[in-house]
Amino acid sequence: MATPTSTDALIEKVSTYLNAEQVARIKQAFEFGRIAHDGQKRKAGGDYIWHPVAVAEILADIQLDQDSIIAALLHDVIEDTPYTKEDITELFGESVAEIVEGVTKLTKMMFSTPQQAKAENFRKMIMAMSRDIRVILIKLADRLHNMRTLGVMRRDKQRRIAEETLEFFAPIAGRLGINSIRIELEDLCFRIIYPMRHAALEKALLKARGHRNEIIAQITQTIEHRLEQEKIPGRVFGREKHLYSLYKKMKNKGKHFDEILDIFAFRVIVDSPDSCYRALGAMHSLYKPLPNRFKDYIAIPKSNGYQALHTTLFGPFSSARLEIQIRSEQMHDVAEHGIAAHWLYKQQDDNENSASSTVDQKAQEWVKNLLELQKSAGNSLDFLENVKIDLFPDVIYVFTPKGDIISLPRGATALDFAYAVHTNVGHSAVSCHIDNKLRPLRTTLHSGNTVDVVRGRLEKPNPSWLQFVKTAKARTQIRHYMRDLETEDAILLGKEILKRALHRFNMQLDGLSNEQEADILQALEHETLNQLFEELGTGKRLAPLVAKQIHDIILGREDTVESTEYQHGEALPITGTEGFAVQFANCCHPIPGDEIIGYLSAEKGLMIHRENCTNIRKIKAQPDKLLDVHWAEDVQGSFLTELQLEVKNVRGSLATIASEIASTQTDIDSVTSEDKDDQYSLMNFILHVRDRNHLAHIIKALKKNKLVEKIQRM
Repeated sequence: MATPTSTDALIEKVSTYLNAEQVARIKQAFEFGRIAHDGQKRKAGGDYIWHPVAVAEILADIQLDQDSIIAALLHDVIEDTPYTKEDITELFGESVAEIVEGVTKLTKMMFSTPQQAKAENFRKMIMAMSRDIRVILIKLADRLHNMRTLGVMRRDKQRRIAEETLEFFAPIAGRLGINSIRIELEDLCFRIIYPMRHAALEKALLKARGHRNEIIAQITQTIEHRLEQEKIPGRVFGREKHLYSLYKKMKNKGKHFDEILDIFAFRVIVDSPDSCYRALGAMHSLYKPLPNRFKDYIAIPKSNGYQALHTTLFGPFSSARLEIQIRSEQMHDVAEHGIAAHWLYKQQDDNENSASSTVDQKAQEWVKNLLELQKSAGNSLDFLENVKIDLFPDVIYVFTPKGDIISLPRGATALDFAYAVHTNVGHSAVSCHIDNKLRPLRTTLHSGNTVDVVRGRLEKPNPSWLQFVKTAKARTQIRHYMRDLETEDAILLGKEILKRALHRFNMQLDGLSNEQEADILQALEHETLNQLFEELGTGKRLAPLVAKQIHDIILGREDTVESTEYQHGEALPITGTEGFAVQFANCCHPIPGDEIIGYLSAEKGLMIHRENCTNIRKIKAQPDKLLDVHWAEDVQGSFLTELQLEVKNVRGSLATIASEIASTQTDIDSVTSEDKDDQYSLMNFILHVRDRNHLAHIIKALKKNKLVEKIQRM
């Protein structure tokens, strides 16, 4: 569609469904926008105002309301002109101004990377969507017109915009059920990203179209005749898959173009849901159905609110298959326009608008879910990645014990189900019953499963859960919990480190007065002591230097410049139960009994190394980052250590050695093996041990095995 050069087409479209007063307001908005954008040009040529007019036309095609059309005409005013939100509010009302502000990008803010800018813009758009879903409808129409006129851009910029559109905007249109926009966006992106493939597929489709049209016309006539016999009012039309859909099907299923073209698709549009089921019976009596290819999306709508009956039939020709979609007229409007159909039917008071209500409800549920993700995400980039997961759900439907339906992406696990029910249910899940059989939380679910989550007394997610959950909500909530836990651990560690550093100055942290505490927080630029403790526990501040600053602040001294001379305080005992704030270095795998030293890393907190670790030798040039530590007497837990064994190269040697280790009540974390030469193999075992005595017991047992030539701790 070419960019318009007048408002005639727009006014003609809106006049078919809006009253004269509303149309007059739209004309007023156009005049305001034309004046605001006066002198501005598009790269594609012509006055800038014709871009907002084109966007408004796209929305008029799906019959959006007056405020949406006005907001579309003004959607770039705040960003690109001197006019403000207040100006728009005064002339066109708060609702229009809120929508326009929601669409406006964050161009005036500074970001460290383009990815962060994109993520922040996306986050703002989602927040605006939560207040008014029409924000995203205007953004989609804006992106569609930009894609239609992308030819004037540089090739690299065209590709970047098309990839972003295919990655986010087309899936969002699909998620909101607006298939008319989704399909055009996908085909436009396909043409730009893969021009050669697009051209080849387009040529092949044109070549095959003549013969196919004859077959489609013949089958259409047969179906229409059967509907007349059954006295079911309706219309039938064959539909051609769009190019990107054909390409995806060929790529994903590894099929040739001719194999895909053997499938003919038809839509049967009838007057009511009851007629849909009657039409289904007529189709199954006309052509034989393929087993297990029937889907009832009327009883169980898709996650975007889509409703229809789908069935696949053996066609009248030897290899042909018929894909039939049966919908009511309103279901068809919803399938094409998605959430936009909500405004199309908003004025109706009858009971025929259940389809639009369903899609509106599904859209609002999705936006609510996005808000939960946004609150729990660590930053905008995390949020963007989680939304990506949520945008591509090949959906399954499972049931709660009470019969409620939960939709999840294909491949989702019982733990994903638990988080979909409620965050607290996910946090406290320990196992589940799937169809009355006890199963672990990592079990993959399938459509039709009934899932009952078994909960424990504590809400304590396991970090390993991140390895198998599939949904954005589960992943985000687990990470959110872990971040909170890491913060708590860091605060406890930082407080303990500072206590020991202050001991050198004969000072006690608990002995500070309220005034002294306030002076310290002001000098160190923190609002609470916990913020200070967290920075100490994560290695962002060094305890001995902070202790000296506190000492000088309390004594009223001015010379609080950080000294480069580092002096250790009392050694910190390591118990093995410190949580996330203390980590044991993978380079040397320290275990209780080893001489150890602590290194404060600004990224990882307190890292415990063996005293003779080669990495620590390199770090000793930065003594201010080192911390005296020792193993506590009551050290607990298991610790990783690595053994390398030189073993005779005989059949079954790995199994023999693994069995020998298991006999010492030791768990193996991982094992690698490679040939040293023709006679010997090198096997590296990472083991869970309690301390050096436990390790010595393992080594002693292995030395007795005749296959083992040499053992060394790595």
